[in-house]
Amino acid sequence: MPSAACRASHEALDLTATVVGFIPWTGARTHVIRWSRLEMVAVTVRGDVPHVPLPGRTRMRSDGSPSRVRRRRRGKPAWYAPAAVAVDVIGAAVPVYAAFRLFDEAHAVYYAAAVSVAWVLVRAARTRYTWRALGERGHAQPLLRDGMVLVALLTMVRAATGEDSPCHLVPAALVVCLAFTAACQTLTNRHLQARRRDGRGVRRALVIGETAALNGLVNRLSRRTDHEFVVVGVCPIGDDTPNLIAPVAGRLAQRLPAHLSDDSAPVLAAVRGLEVDLVFVVSGPTMAAERLRRLSWALHEDGCPLVVVPGLTEVVQRRVTVATLAGLTTLHVTPPASGAALLAKGVLDRVGAAVLLVLFAPVFAVVGIAVRLDSPGAVLHRQIRVGHQGRHFTLAKFRTMVADAEQLKQELAKTNEHDGLMFKMRRDPRTTRVGRVLRRFSLDELPQLVNVVRGHMSLVGPRPPLPEEVAQYDEVELRRLCVKPGLTGLWQVSGRSDLSWDETVALDLHYVDNWSPVVDLNILSRTLRAVVEGNGAY
Repeated sequence: MPSAACRASHEALDLTATVVGFIPWTGARTHVIRWSRLEMVAVTVRGDVPHVPLPGRTRMRSDGSPSRVRRRRRGKPAWYAPAAVAVDVIGAAVPVYAAFRLFDEAHAVYYAAAVSVAWVLVRAARTRYTWRALGERGHAQPLLRDGMVLVALLTMVRAATGEDSPCHLVPAALVVCLAFTAACQTLTNRHLQARRRDGRGVRRALVIGETAALNGLVNRLSRRTDHEFVVVGVCPIGDDTPNLIAPVAGRLAQRLPAHLSDDSAPVLAAVRGLEVDLVFVVSGPTMAAERLRRLSWALHEDGCPLVVVPGLTEVVQRRVTVATLAGLTTLHVTPPASGAALLAKGVLDRVGAAVLLVLFAPVFAVVGIAVRLDSPGAVLHRQIRVGHQGRHFTLAKFRTMVADAEQLKQELAKTNEHDGLMFKMRRDPRTTRVGRVLRRFSLDELPQLVNVVRGHMSLVGPRPPLPEEVAQYDEVELRRLCVKPGLTGLWQVSGRSDLSWDETVALDLHYVDNWSPVVDLNILSRTLRAVVEGNGAY
């Protein structure tokens, strides 16, 4: 059954993902955006209104001529851009100069200046200093790509000029440069997140849509603090009242009005009265193509940006592209990584697990002796778990409970502290003294490296479930079995047992749909911190 569910979901994706969302009006200039870690795909509509060539609010002078009032840019401090440029200049110039001086190479200042200028130009050409990019997360992969572009550029310049320069020093210095830039970007991101948590550095947003969809978007934005928007008002379509803290700033009729002003008047009044910086429109049956097009005209004439949310969530931006088809703006969604990427993942998993087994061999010996001396019973605890495509395999862990733990589980069923299918207790009486330490630092899971080497598991993936849990899965939860279970994963680095069942499933499904080698590396790097902090480890 899991195998069929996985095949069906992939087939459905292949059929519908080519063109998933329609933003149906002709000639709209659009691009896909995704704010921070919200994984909320949206489409920005750029306004090209001939008689309003520049953005800004319009008002009428006493003589009846239009007067544009500048909208103040909110959100990020103005010093972010010059600071980012300064960081790149220093981060490139100092390591290159130091490397050349260390090896007594001539013209150290000349090469340091040239590399720093080239580095800034590469970063600028790849839009790393734009308002949207500054201070946001997810900078590691773009930074590595920029570094490779710089090395390639310097190599081509050297080949074209024929200069016999010691360019072999530049890649070594570039490693220091990338580390310095990444550290500064991390500090900038933390500063930005702190400002947003305090209610500063945010942009005021108005949300328009049908009540149900409007509630979902506003609640999603309100739950998270890793984006720059605060909803200051809503404009529901129809007479239903949304169940939200945000005030109702206006209403739109259920049907398409005969006149443009019938829709635009309440929206523009809300935009001006609440000093809105951006308008979200949640697509739906009542927000037809012509209606959305007219609303975009009115907003762009007023200088207010428009963002259309097509209802496509939990899909990373790299899987979505915008294209035009027969005058319609469409969203193309590619299937999750497969083929060569899966093969490479399998090879890296087995090689990495084998290396870790060798490195942790002394730990295995110490833990094994401690488990044996602490309580009677076997050193390893073996369980049947469900893996990729529903295949059963035997999972091994260091024993952290008393020998008759499975029998006692039935007696403790009523004390389960988890809201889903898993059984979890913060102070499980079955756990031994050594077992509590092993669980605190996740050392009990080290034998699963053997499962990774044998191909049953991956280093990164969803949690391996028990057969009795899988028997209660619905069609959505079965999709977790479309990839190999992992030794670590989004669930493990996001709170583990402290998460609700719905949150656990959502994280696992997000990984299944959007995994990539870079995502795996990111999760592996976060695993060490999660193990040290021990949140949810019980």
